[in-house]
Amino acid sequence: MDQVSFDPLLFGQRLRHWRRQAGLTLEELGSRVDRPAPYLSLVENGKREPRISLITRLAEALGTTTADLLTAEPPNPRAQLEVTLLRAQEEPLYRALGLPHLKPYAKLSDTAITHILALYERLKQASAQAGGSVQSARRANVSLRRELEAVDNYLPEIEDVAAGLLTAVDYPGQGAVPQALLTALAKHAGFEIHQDADVPESLQSITDLERRRIYIPQRDALRTREARTVILRTLGHFVLGHEDPKSHEEFIRQRVHANYFARAVLVPESAAVMMLREAHARRDLAIEDVKEVFYVGYAMAAHRFSNLITRHLGVRIHYVRSDREGTIWRAWSNDGIGLPEDEDGVIVGQRLCRHWGGRAVFASDQRYGLHCQFLDTPAGTFFETSHVLVDDLRQHAVTVGTDFEGSRYLRGRDTDLHATSNCPDPACCRHPSKELAARWQSKVWPSLHEQPTLVSIRATADIDTVALYEFLDSRV
Repeated sequence: MDQVSFDPLLFGQRLRHWRRQAGLTLEELGSRVDRPAPYLSLVENGKREPRISLITRLAEALGTTTADLLTAEPPNPRAQLEVTLLRAQEEPLYRALGLPHLKPYAKLSDTAITHILALYERLKQASAQAGGSVQSARRANVSLRRELEAVDNYLPEIEDVAAGLLTAVDYPGQGAVPQALLTALAKHAGFEIHQDADVPESLQSITDLERRRIYIPQRDALRTREARTVILRTLGHFVLGHEDPKSHEEFIRQRVHANYFARAVLVPESAAVMMLREAHARRDLAIEDVKEVFYVGYAMAAHRFSNLITRHLGVRIHYVRSDREGTIWRAWSNDGIGLPEDEDGVIVGQRLCRHWGGRAVFASDQRYGLHCQFLDTPAGTFFETSHVLVDDLRQHAVTVGTDFEGSRYLRGRDTDLHATSNCPDPACCRHPSKELAARWQSKVWPSLHEQPTLVSIRATADIDTVALYEFLDSRV
């Protein structure tokens, strides 16, 4: 029999159909073909595949032909529903639900089966979309990281837009950008800024395009530095000419560019480079100076430091934002340190070696200050400065490092802390020692926290549009 075309489940349905058409019980049919009723029941349920000789005898006993029994079409709509339900329950996604097997018995109505199949189809669609979203986001993150690394994380077009706007509102050319200039900058771009207590918690801002208003949470919900960043991120989308993103990659690129614009305004290139050049000449480059002079948070100062230091000073670096467990949330490098990545080139979600600064800082005496160390790796020796963001709910660490050549220009290089990492060699820190493994293996049951997907993207459909529109309506 052709193993490719023969379908035991469909054959069983057709056999049952013709048996009932003939008005025979299983026992009566069995006596005609010399087979016991339980065996024929297994055949009708698709659990036994009959020989061709038996199929011929069955056709004769039922007054039909072998072609009628072997056709690939279900004998009636009910049979089609039953076959589809049985096949669905064999799929991994259905089995993963952990439900007991549902036999399409006679009293299970067509409507009930139709409902079950429709719900399962929606589950499959949702699962496929989620999987596709994650894979698309992974590819987009890899593509954009490599794109940024190729230009040393420096985007001159956005620098020019930011500089032009700062000139238009008479930025004096040094120091922090005062709030009055940010308000003037928003006005120059055609928007008003409104702080409002009723901005939904899920949104960082709401922009009324008709009235050209940007609403942000009030100060009790949004600190001053953060509010300045939110305003500029939102403005960035408009002054950079962003349209509705058509893909994950476009969505991520727009977010990256809007964030870059905010940093370029709050830490203006001309003023920052002037300060960094002077510090470079003194061999005293430090992120905390950027933070204090321009009135920004440490994370933004570190980002801006990384935007400018290679382009203008020739110092190559690596930047990592990671959590207490060493899970990477954001990273890029041009100094050759070799950030951990998976087989697809994804860095986000990978884990740092426990000897790198981003993890060592959490056990450091300088956990809430600056943890400076040298790090020997298979790629060479590097200098790292790590800092825990105490104002961040996740307590992330931000690490900026450079190769040994570049370390002579950074503050903190006089540290006596020296670590060695042999990662990606598993013996470095991925595997426990033999003694430790022998002591605890098979004696531990760890229970993980639920973790968000680091590279997932919140879809537009997740936004409560009713609350959003009601908010805007109440402000008219």
